[in-house]
Amino acid sequence: MPNTSSPPIPKEAVESVYAELRRLAAYYLRRERSGHTLQPTALVHEAYLRLAQQRDVKWHNRKQFLGVAAPLMRRILVDHCRARRAAKRGGIADRVSIDHEILPVVQRAADVVSLDEALNALAERDSQQARIVELRFFAGLTIEDTAEVVGISPSTVKREWAIAKAWLARELREAEC
Repeated sequence: MPNTSSPPIPKEAVESVYAELRRLAAYYLRRERSGHTLQPTALVHEAYLRLAQQRDVKWHNRKQFLGVAAPLMRRILVDHCRARRAAKRGGIADRVSIDHEILPVVQRAADVVSLDEALNALAERDSQQARIVELRFFAGLTIEDTAEVVGISPSTVKREWAIAKAWLARELREAEC
């Protein structure tokens, strides 16, 4: 029986994006509560393990790799937060600060689970906007890089990004009440 799975992630691809993934992981974890048990290296390694399990992906370039890594890193952070909350039997949520440049309307801390829930709701409403948020916020891609990954124009990314930020800000404010 022939092997129909995709080849493993090329070593060169991993090496070329490892430093960037580590930088992104450190960026995310700086927003976490002090004393957070998940370290940037552990987050990157967990993301790599999940990426390596992707069987139907043909790796073409760095942007595609980061585009796939972003939602995985988000999921790892959310899973970690939910596990800690479950361990505390409903204790208060771990908090992550949202950069005021990313969501300028929300200049406060929002918990990872609330952000995840809001992004999931956005994905049901508009999957393209949710994908743009993941790529811009979680992968740190530029407008131009995001446009290339999603396959739309940079002006469309700018417009959708602005709409998604406003929608998420409203959702997070409402969740706070």
